[in-house]
Amino acid sequence: MLQRIRVAALALVLGAGALAAGPAAAAAAPAPSIGTVGLRPAAPIVVFDKDVAVTFTFTTRNAEKAELKLNGDAVPVTSSRIPGGLKWTGTKSFGASAAGKWTYTATAFGDGTATKTGSFEVVKALTTRIAGFSAEPGRVTRGKTIKVTGRLLAGGKPYPGQSVAITFRERGSGAYREVTKVTSGRGGRFSANVRALSTGWWRAEFAATATARGSVSAPDRVDVRRSDLASRISGFDVRPEPANKGDRLRFSGSLTAEGRGGLSGQRVSIYFRADGSHRWEYVTSDVTGRGGRFLATARAQKSGWWRAEYRGTRGVNGTVSRPDRVQVNEPKKDTRLIKFDAYPEPAKRGGTLKFRGVLLAEHGRSWVGHAGKVALYFKPLGSKKWQYVKTTASGGSGRLSTTAKAWRSGHWKFVFPGDARAKGDDSATDFVRVRR
Repeated sequence: MLQRIRVAALALVLGAGALAAGPAAAAAAPAPSIGTVGLRPAAPIVVFDKDVAVTFTFTTRNAEKAELKLNGDAVPVTSSRIPGGLKWTGTKSFGASAAGKWTYTATAFGDGTATKTGSFEVVKALTTRIAGFSAEPGRVTRGKTIKVTGRLLAGGKPYPGQSVAITFRERGSGAYREVTKVTSGRGGRFSANVRALSTGWWRAEFAATATARGSVSAPDRVDVRRSDLASRISGFDVRPEPANKGDRLRFSGSLTAEGRGGLSGQRVSIYFRADGSHRWEYVTSDVTGRGGRFLATARAQKSGWWRAEYRGTRGVNGTVSRPDRVQVNEPKKDTRLIKFDAYPEPAKRGGTLKFRGVLLAEHGRSWVGHAGKVALYFKPLGSKKWQYVKTTASGGSGRLSTTAKAWRSGHWKFVFPGDARAKGDDSATDFVRVRR
C-alpha cells in the first residue's frame, strides 16, 4: 500500500515538471534582415534647373516595420509584399541647395533590428562654356581647308575628353548642320580641319550630358570666293618639222577654260628654248579668236623647243602648253653638174669610154667645187629607161672622172642625188655611137 502511494506521488511530480517545461521548449522567432539600399537615379545626383526626385528602395525579411533616415531625418516609406519579405520605398526631392554629401540609414524591426548605412553625393550640374572659338582663315577659295579651334570649359576649368560638334550655317540658311565631331584634349582645347564650300558661319556645340549643361560658341564667319577656273592650251602644233633655217614656222592651238569652252580675246604668247639651253625666250604672240583658237608665225633659226603660254585673267588661271620640238637644218645649196663629156665618140664596141664633168655648189653669189658621190647612168638608143651603171666621187674641186665599157649606142649622164648640204642635179646628156 505504501509502495503504491510513493509511485503515484512520483508520477504527479513528473507530470508537473513536464507542464512547466512546455513554453520554454518552443522555437525562437528568426532575426530580421535588410538588403542593400538602392537609389534611382543612381548617385551622384545631378541637379539641373529643376529638383530631382530620388527613389530609395530596400528589402527586409522577418520584419513588419522599417524606417529610412537621410542625414538623420526620417523619410516616409511604404511597403509592398515580395516573395519572402517586404519591399520598402521612399522618395525625396533634391534641389541645387542640397548639394553636398548625404548619408542614409535603413533599419528593419522585428525580433531585434537590422541596419544598412551608406552615403551619396548631390551635385549641381556643371556649367560649360566654349571659349576662344575661331575659324581661320576668314577668306578662302572654294574647296580649301580651314581650321576651327576653341576651348571647352566647365565651371571655369578645362573640360577634357568631351565630344564637341563643329557646325555650319550657310549664308541664306536659318539652320546649323553638323560637319564633324572632335574630342576636347588637354586643357579642354579642340581643333579640326574642314573644307569650306560656301560662305557662312561656323560654331562649336557641346551637347548636355548627365552631369553638364550644354553650351554653344559664338559664331565665326568665313567668306568663300569662287575658285579661279582652270585653263588649258590644247592641240598646240608647230609646222613644218623639220624645217630649214629661215623657213616660216606656223604655231597653232586652242585656249579653253573649265566649264566655259573656248576663250576668245585672250593673248597667247609663243616661247622658244634652244637645244642645250634652260631659258625660255619670248618670240611672238596672238590674240585668240572664235573658239579660243590662235595662230602665230616666226622664222626658224635654231633647233629647239616651242611652247604656248597664257598668263590668265580675272577668274581664270594661266596655263602652259606641252612643248613641241622642231629640228632646224641649214638650207641645202643649189648644185650644178657641168662640162659633162663622154668620149671617144664614136666608140668601138667593147672599148673603154671615158666620162668627165664638174660638180659645183652655190656659195653666196658664186659657185664652187663640191665633194659628193655622183652616179653614172646610161639609156640605150630607142629605150625610155635610164640604167644605173656605177658611182664615182668628186673631190673638193668638184671634178669628176670615171670609165665604162661601150657595148651599145645611147645616151650617158651624171646624176648627183644630193646630200645633207646640197640639193641634187642631173648633168646634160651626151650621145655616143658604138660601132662594131
